[in-house]
Amino acid sequence: MDHAEENEILAATRRYYVDRPIFSHPVLQERLHKKDKVPDSIGDKLKQAFICTPKKIRNIIYMFLPISKWLPAYKFKEYVLGDLVSGISTGVLQLPQGLAFAMLAAVPPVFGLYSSFYPVIMYCFLGTSRHISIGPFAVISLMIGAVAVRLVPDDIVIPGGVNATNGTEARDALRVKVAMSVTLLSGIIQSTVAVLQNVKNLNVCSLGVGLMVFGLLLGGKEFNERFKEKLPAPIPLEFFAVVMGTGISAGFNLQESYNVDVVGTLPLGLLPPANPDTSLFHLVYVDAIAIAIVGFSVTISMAKTLANKHGYQVDGNQELIALGLCNSIGSLFQTFSISCSLSRSLVQEGTGGKTQLAGCLASLMILLVILATGFLFESLPQAVLSAIVIVNLKGMFMQFSDLPFFWRTSKIELTIWLTTFVSSLFLGLDYGLITAVIIALLTVIYRTQSPSYKVLGQLPDTDVYIDIDAFEEVKEIPGIKIFQINAPIYYANSDLYSSALKRKTGVNPAHIMGARRKAMRKYAKEVGNANMANATVVKVDAEVDGEDGTKPEEEDDEIKFPPVVTKSTFPEELQRFMPPGDNIHTIILDFTQVNFIDSVGVKTLAGIVKEYGDVGIYVYLAGCSAQVVNDLTQNRFFENPALKELLFHSIHDAVLGSQVREALAEQEASAPPPQEDSEPNATPEA
Repeated sequence: MDHAEENEILAATRRYYVDRPIFSHPVLQERLHKKDKVPDSIGDKLKQAFICTPKKIRNIIYMFLPISKWLPAYKFKEYVLGDLVSGISTGVLQLPQGLAFAMLAAVPPVFGLYSSFYPVIMYCFLGTSRHISIGPFAVISLMIGAVAVRLVPDDIVIPGGVNATNGTEARDALRVKVAMSVTLLSGIIQSTVAVLQNVKNLNVCSLGVGLMVFGLLLGGKEFNERFKEKLPAPIPLEFFAVVMGTGISAGFNLQESYNVDVVGTLPLGLLPPANPDTSLFHLVYVDAIAIAIVGFSVTISMAKTLANKHGYQVDGNQELIALGLCNSIGSLFQTFSISCSLSRSLVQEGTGGKTQLAGCLASLMILLVILATGFLFESLPQAVLSAIVIVNLKGMFMQFSDLPFFWRTSKIELTIWLTTFVSSLFLGLDYGLITAVIIALLTVIYRTQSPSYKVLGQLPDTDVYIDIDAFEEVKEIPGIKIFQINAPIYYANSDLYSSALKRKTGVNPAHIMGARRKAMRKYAKEVGNANMANATVVKVDAEVDGEDGTKPEEEDDEIKFPPVVTKSTFPEELQRFMPPGDNIHTIILDFTQVNFIDSVGVKTLAGIVKEYGDVGIYVYLAGCSAQVVNDLTQNRFFENPALKELLFHSIHDAVLGSQVREALAEQEASAPPPQEDSEPNATPEA
C-alpha cells in the first residue's frame, strides 16, 4: 500500500466533534464583540495624503515605474542567459510578424517594425509582466486595418495624384494618419472595434507562393507543437519563410517576371515624431474603444496566466497604464495599436525568458533591421506575409471546434458564441462586439431570473445537507423543509423565488388554509350544525388574515412585518378531516449562496414569513452573509425584533433550533395545568 492510499484511508476514518451552542443570530452576536475603530479625522487624512516620506516616494516610483523595482534586483548570472536566448528567439519571430501584421493594419510594412520597437521599449519600463511579448497582434491589426480601409478605401480620389504610384503612396500616408489617430485614442480611452479584412493575392504565381509557404508553416507549427517537449526552442518558421521567400523572389526576380507584389521599399532610419490627426477622433472613437478593450483583455489574461505559472503577480491597473502609454506615446512615432502577442509570449516564456530585458533585446533586433538591414527584405513577396498572417490566425479559426463542447455543456454560452459570430460577420466587429455584450448581459439577467432551486436533506448523522434529488443516502428531516437558491434575490426574480419555494417544497400556505376550511365544513356537516361551520370558518379566516379579515402585507408602500408565527387555532379533533401529508412545522431558507437582497426581495421575504406564519409554520434563514444581514437591516426587516430569532449561523443550527423549539412545545403541551391556590378554611369565631 503506497503513501497516497494510506492518506486516503486515514482521511476516510478520521472524525471531528464539535461542542458548541446552537448559533441563532442573537446568540452569536452575544459571543462577538466588534473591534473599536477610531476613524481618522479629516485633518489626519489630509496630513497622511500629503505627507512625503522616503517610503511613500519609493512606493509611488515602484507603482508607476516597475523597472525601478525589478532591475536593481536583477540576478545577472541566473537570468542573463535565459533572457539572451529568449530575446533572440522572440526577435526572430517578431520581425516577420511585424511585417505581416502591418498588412493587416493596412499600412506599409515598415510601420510594423516601428510598432515592434517603440512600444516594447516603453513596456519594459512600465509593464509588470515578466514574460509577455508586446507588439503587433493579429486581431488588433485587423481592427486597425478595418478602420483605415473604411476611411481611406482603395478607390479614394487623392488630390494631386498623378499616377498609380503616387496615388498609392498618398493613400498609404492617409491610412497611416488614421492608424495613428486610432492608436492615440485607443491608448487614451482603451477600447476596441474592427472589421475582418481579406488578404488579396493577385496572380497565380503569388497564389502558388502563398500556398506553398502556408503549407510549410502549417506543417512546421504542428511539428513544433508535437515535439515541444524535446525541442530546446520552437523552430522560427516565420523567419525562415521570410528569408527563403526573399531569396527566391530576388533570385528569380518574381516582381518583374511574374508581376508578384513584394514588400517594396523599407526606408532606413527612424522617422521623426509627428502629431496624430485629432480631427479624425469623431470618426474612429467607437473603433478605438473596442481596440483598447480587446487589447487590454488579451494582455491581462496572458499576463496573469504566465504570472500564476511562475509565482508572481501582475498589476492590472499598471498594465492598463502601460498599454495606454505605449499606444498613445507610440502613436507619436507613427506606430499602430499594439497588444500582447500570444504566440510570441509563449516563445519568450518557453525559451527561458526571466524578465522584460528579453523583450528589449528582441526590439533591438528590430531596430537593427530598421537602421541597417531593412533593404534586404524589400523583395519579400506579400504572399509570404499573407501566409504568415493566416497561419497565425489558425487559433481563431480553431474556435469553431468549441461548438460541440458548448452544445454539450452550456446552451447559453453556445448562444453567445453564435450570436457574436453572426453579428460580427454581417454587421462588423464594432457592432458585433456591442451585440455580444448586450447578449451576455441578457444571459446574466436570464440566469438570475432562472436560478437553480433545490430542496436539501441531511446526510445521516452529519451536519452535511445536500440536494435530495441527487443522492439516495440523503434524507429529509421530518417536519422540516430546507430550500436553497444559488442567486441573489432581487426585483427580477423575487416573485419567482416565492413561487418556486411553494412548488419545490410542496408546502403552500394557501392550500393548507383551503384544506382547513374544507375540514371545518366536513366537521360541521358531521355534527349537523351548518351555522356553526360558517361561524367557525369566518373566525379562522379572521385569525389568519388579520383582525379585520384583510392581509396587512403592504399599505402605502410601507412594509408590515408580522409576528414570527401565528399560533394555529385549528382544533386537533379536526385533523382527521385533513388530507394525508407531512406535518411541516419549519421551512429553512438556505441563504449561503445569496450574495445580496434588495428592497423588493426583502418585501417578498417578509411576505413569505407572514404567509407561512399564518398557518403555524416557522420560516428560518440560514447562512446569511454579513452583506445580506445588512441588506435586511437597512430595509427594516427587523422592525419586529422577534424576527432576529429567525436567523441562524448555518443550516444545522437552524435544524437543531427547530427541533429544540418543537420539543419544548410538546413538553409544554403535555405538562399538567397549574393548580390554582385555594383559600384556607376560615376559623370560626369563638
